[in-house]
Amino acid sequence: MELEELIQKFQKKEISAFEKLYEMYSENILGVINTIVKNPERAQEICQDVFIKVWDKADTYNPAKGRFFTWILNIARNAAIDEVRSKSFRQQKRNLSADYFVGMLEDSEDLQSKVDTIGLKKLVANLKEKCVQLISLLYFQGFTQKEAAEELNIPIGTVKTRNRSCISQIRENMNI
Repeated sequence: MELEELIQKFQKKEISAFEKLYEMYSENILGVINTIVKNPERAQEICQDVFIKVWDKADTYNPAKGRFFTWILNIARNAAIDEVRSKSFRQQKRNLSADYFVGMLEDSEDLQSKVDTIGLKKLVANLKEKCVQLISLLYFQGFTQKEAAEELNIPIGTVKTRNRSCISQIRENMNI
């Protein structure tokens, strides 16, 4: 079945289309969420919430504005960032045991292999180091543009311009 047809069935609330799309995208979406929240259990919950939200708002997806996966990815990224910025999440992080950090390091290697399976490593490898840093902060670590500007010690306007330029380079590399 073609992706466009599957998406149309999804928008018509066909359960089989939801199940297929979940099967296709959930692992990658979960990986991105976990990269931001750094808590596998919470990431799983957020991932499920994202797919429920996507199901509820399926009619708002517009293929003219971008790819379906990108639409879901943006919803997931925003949900993960909202979680990291929440007061309860920050309070929870204050009392973490050392076991959490050991597990996080072990999981990061597994995440790298998962990220590579969707080809992001190859796309990012062709970018300049400035772009790699910025993309990492904005899209994988959940920084706002203002926070990225502070972290990189550059003006926010430069962050915005560089972000557009880096995304354009990625698009060129993908031949979109």
